[in-house]
Amino acid sequence: MHGGLVSLQAIIDELKPSERKVAAYILEHPEEVVKLSVQKLADLSGVSEATIIRLARSLNMKGYQELKLRIAGDLNKRNALGNYQEMVMEGSADSIMKAVSWNNIRSIQDTLSVLSCEEVERAARALSQARKIDVYGVGASAVIAEDIRQKFFRINRWCEAHADFHAQLTSAVNLTERDVAIGISYSGQTEEVIQSLTEAKKQGATIIALTKFGASPVAELADIRLFTSSVEKSVRSGAMASRIAQLNVMDIVFMTMLGREQEEVIPLLEKTRLAVSRTKRAPD
Repeated sequence: MHGGLVSLQAIIDELKPSERKVAAYILEHPEEVVKLSVQKLADLSGVSEATIIRLARSLNMKGYQELKLRIAGDLNKRNALGNYQEMVMEGSADSIMKAVSWNNIRSIQDTLSVLSCEEVERAARALSQARKIDVYGVGASAVIAEDIRQKFFRINRWCEAHADFHAQLTSAVNLTERDVAIGISYSGQTEEVIQSLTEAKKQGATIIALTKFGASPVAELADIRLFTSSVEKSVRSGAMASRIAQLNVMDIVFMTMLGREQEEVIPLLEKTRLAVSRTKRAPD
C-alpha cells in the first residue's frame, strides 16, 4: 500500500489553507508522521484533528490510518528507487539519458499509486461498448490523443482525435449517449478540453478524463477518472514524464479492453500487422 506522499504532492496547491498546512508538514516530515497519532500531528501542525481526517478523505482514503500506511509504503519505495532527478541541460549525454529515463520510470511508478483499478475497468467497459470514441487534447496532449486514435483504428473502432479546437467542438455536439469522449489534460485546466467535454456531456456521452490526481475542472466533468502522477517541477523537464505516464495509462486501459474481446480483436490486430509487414519501401 502506497501513494500517500504522491497524492499529497499532487493536490497540495488546490487544498484549503488548513489542509494545506498539515499537508506541507507531512511532506516535510514523512518519517516522523508515520509514528504519530492524529492528536499529535494536529498539535505539531497547528490544525484540528477534523482537518486531518478531511485531508485523508480528500485523498480518497478512509482515514488517517490509511494515510499513514500509504506514506510508509512511499518511504519504502523512495528508499528503493530514489527521487526524481533534476534536468541539467549543460550535462553530458550520459547524465541526461539517465535522468530522463529515470524520471519516466518514477512517473509510471507513482501513477500506479493513484490509478484506480476500478476506474480502469470502467473505462475499458465503456470504450468496448461505445458507438464512437472522441478524443480531445491540445499541445503535447494531442500527441497522446493521436496515439489513442491509432490504437482503436487498428481494431476497426470508430475513433476520432482532433487537435483543432473548433473540430473538437463540432464533433462533441454530434455525440450521443452511446458514445465516449476522452479529455486529456495533465493540469486539468485546459480550456479547450473543458469546453469540448462540456458539450459532449450535454449530449449524454460518457466522459473519461486522463489528468493528474486531484480536483480540477476536467476531473469534475468526468464520469470516469484516470489519474496520473508526475511531480516533476522543473520547467526544463516540460511535459516529458507526465506524457509517458499518460501513454502508459492508456496502454493499460486498451489492453484491459482487449482482454475482454480477444476472439474479436486479435484477428484484427494480426490482419493489420500482416498488411503493414507486406508493404515494401518505394524505390528512390
